[in-house]
Amino acid sequence: MLYFSRWKTVSIWAVVLLGLIFAAPNLFSQSTLDALPDWMPKRSMTLGLDLQGGSHILLAIDRQDLINERLQSARDDIRTLLRDARIGYTGLSGSGRTIQVRIREANEVEKAKEALNALVQPVAANLFGTGSITEMSLEEPEPGLLRYTLTDEGIDYRVGTAVIQSIEVVGRRVNELGTTEPIIQRQGVDRILVQVPGLQDPQRLKDILGQTAKLTFQMVDQTVPVQEAIEGRPPAGSSVLYSQDDPPVPYLIENRVIVSGENLVDAQATFDQRTNEAVVSFRFDSKGASRFGQATQQNVGKLFAIILDNQVISAPQIREPILGGTGQISGNFTVESANDLAVLLRAGALPADLTIVEERTVGPSLGADSIAAGEIAAMIGGALVLIFMVVAYGSLGIIANLALIANIAMIIALLSVLGATLTMPGIAGIILTMGMAVDSNVIIYERVKEERRAGRSLVQSLDAGFSRALATVVDANVTTFIAAVILFYLGSGPVRGFAVTLAIGIVTTVFTAFTFTRWMIALWLRRARPTQIPEGFIKLVPDNTSIPFMSMRKYAFTLSAILSIGTAVLFMTKDMNYGVDFLGGSLIEVQAKAPAADAGDVRARLGELNLGDVQVQEFGSQRELLIKIESQGGGDNAEQSALQKARMALEDDYDIRRVEVVGPTVSSELAWAGTMGVLASLVAMLVYIWIRFEWQFGLGAVIATVHDVIAMVGLYVVAGIEFNLTSIAAILTIVGYSINDTVVVYDRVRENLRKYKKMPIPELLDLSMNQTLSRTVLTGLTTLLALFALYIFGGEVIASFTFAMIFGILFGTYSSVFVAGPLLILFKLRPGMMDTESKAPVPTTAQPSKP
Repeated sequence: MLYFSRWKTVSIWAVVLLGLIFAAPNLFSQSTLDALPDWMPKRSMTLGLDLQGGSHILLAIDRQDLINERLQSARDDIRTLLRDARIGYTGLSGSGRTIQVRIREANEVEKAKEALNALVQPVAANLFGTGSITEMSLEEPEPGLLRYTLTDEGIDYRVGTAVIQSIEVVGRRVNELGTTEPIIQRQGVDRILVQVPGLQDPQRLKDILGQTAKLTFQMVDQTVPVQEAIEGRPPAGSSVLYSQDDPPVPYLIENRVIVSGENLVDAQATFDQRTNEAVVSFRFDSKGASRFGQATQQNVGKLFAIILDNQVISAPQIREPILGGTGQISGNFTVESANDLAVLLRAGALPADLTIVEERTVGPSLGADSIAAGEIAAMIGGALVLIFMVVAYGSLGIIANLALIANIAMIIALLSVLGATLTMPGIAGIILTMGMAVDSNVIIYERVKEERRAGRSLVQSLDAGFSRALATVVDANVTTFIAAVILFYLGSGPVRGFAVTLAIGIVTTVFTAFTFTRWMIALWLRRARPTQIPEGFIKLVPDNTSIPFMSMRKYAFTLSAILSIGTAVLFMTKDMNYGVDFLGGSLIEVQAKAPAADAGDVRARLGELNLGDVQVQEFGSQRELLIKIESQGGGDNAEQSALQKARMALEDDYDIRRVEVVGPTVSSELAWAGTMGVLASLVAMLVYIWIRFEWQFGLGAVIATVHDVIAMVGLYVVAGIEFNLTSIAAILTIVGYSINDTVVVYDRVRENLRKYKKMPIPELLDLSMNQTLSRTVLTGLTTLLALFALYIFGGEVIASFTFAMIFGILFGTYSSVFVAGPLLILFKLRPGMMDTESKAPVPTTAQPSKP
């Protein structure tokens, strides 16, 4: 195990050096990287929006809007087709997904079906290419009554097409804003994810994305006064529309469209040479220019309206024919609003309304603060871990630290090469990895010490230590990896970033522990030729402890039962402090422009807006406040309206640093995904441990982990900590850590079952617990050192996340010893269950347990 051929040595160092080289760009500025040769790696990690600022907006296609539009067009098609075929009809109407029409003459029914046959023709092949998709189906419930119904597959096809078209339009609009590397991609069936890093004005982005931008040029109906049309009934073929003014001005508009925005080829924000007002100049294509010229020729002296999303922008008089295909749109624009309109017109109209169902915005100043806090926490946490390993293991600790540095470099290198996004929870993942990465080395070193105490030589002890620790390390890390994978697939946003970092950290940890660390140990043996294992400066756990853990199992079970039942009672009787992720609503972090914020004043201002329950609390410094507005109950658009009202009420005296808005649709989905994430990870771990061990071990590990999850929930209930997406990440992390800890203990139990076939199970469990006690304490301490650094120096945003993990580490360590072990007695684990070699003598360090 400690011999390395030349090619293995070269391979190990090649991987480590590549990690260092590809991680290096993160240490330099972009200008320095640009000066390097082209063959040098220059790609650094992509910072998440919570670190560099920007907007995360999730848009949903309005499905009902598409259905209504398709029904309207189908109604127009039926009217036109029957009229062209000279077929008499009556009762053309629609409701829900259905349109029906009655044919007057019985002998013309078949002729009508033939004329309307285009409505039931296939529009595309299905997903598997085995059939076709038909948008509408035809029924004849009674003679002469034709009923056309939109099919589910037809609606899905139209929604899918609308999403693809919308992504193109949204992409053009966002790119017109001059943003850097925006992410625009499809999410699910009917949603579009837009992430724009470093955006300074998120409200402008929302305004541009929220408009359908359907532009039409229509004539103003001047046959009757508009007020008469409002009070009575508009003439056939005309509708009353209103302007964008405040108060809005009504216009009677002919429904016939002269030219639409589809005929526009260009639009630019310019200035009117006569009035010096901001206007939008436009240019039509040849078809649009011809139709517009013909319409203006025929209607000189009349008014025509320029309409955007059913609102009249302006209604000028046609003084002369406009034959060049160009013109101007005026309407009391500012320079910015004229430019935004030009952007919308150039990008084209959306095929359907887009609703903002989730918004997460971080201001650039808060992002800079998060980066600074994360760097400080990482440096302090890393330094504490490095110092602790040297204190605990001496020169072996130095080797472990070199492996840890290589490990972190490889994590950063992989994040950079893969283009993965580093979020604040991702930094927490790196710091947690720093604490957990030494676990593998601790397991190996403690195993080496055991072998040495058993009388083996130093070389034999090192070789056996690495060999026997391999299965333990792999089993322990695979279980944590399972939690990370499930967290990635069921999580979203920053939680995914945490999962990616944790998963990469597990892979690099296993690599460094069994290749790089082992190579350095082999080099140390050849060069230093030691005769004894180096000792640390302190010994936290004495050798050969004999603590009777199993004699305390009744007290432990009683305590765990009381805590679990108490948590269940509290959960049912006390409202949990759910965040907007699960309840919906808005979360706004603000910073006062004055030296101090006034929570009472903010509460009074927002209380006048009729937004329901509004909570305002100090957050971090005396200048910062955290505002929580309850879900409005009027759908996703109502949440955006509430946010806009709050922003307008506060923006004069406060800077908006962070915004999270979650609509009711997304909040219910996030709650479901979070619950499924925890359950799926537990089931997956149960299956893995059952396969690797016996059913008693799998069931015991899962029950102990459920016990830890219940304790975590109890912490959130009792302490009133906000329960949100990052809380799910914290729980799943503790699930992985607790299982990791339990598997290390169970692995030693399995080994001892093979060695001591007739030892009573309570004694065997005591022996196993004592043999792994040093590893349990050392790993817990290193992890806690990193987490405490993150809690103290990582900033207010992540403090509750870290506090929950600190509690979980402590409670998970307790359950691995006092719950997971005694459960094996409860499940009737028997001596001699495992296949074994020859029986070994019972060690003298084992002490009989009390019954």
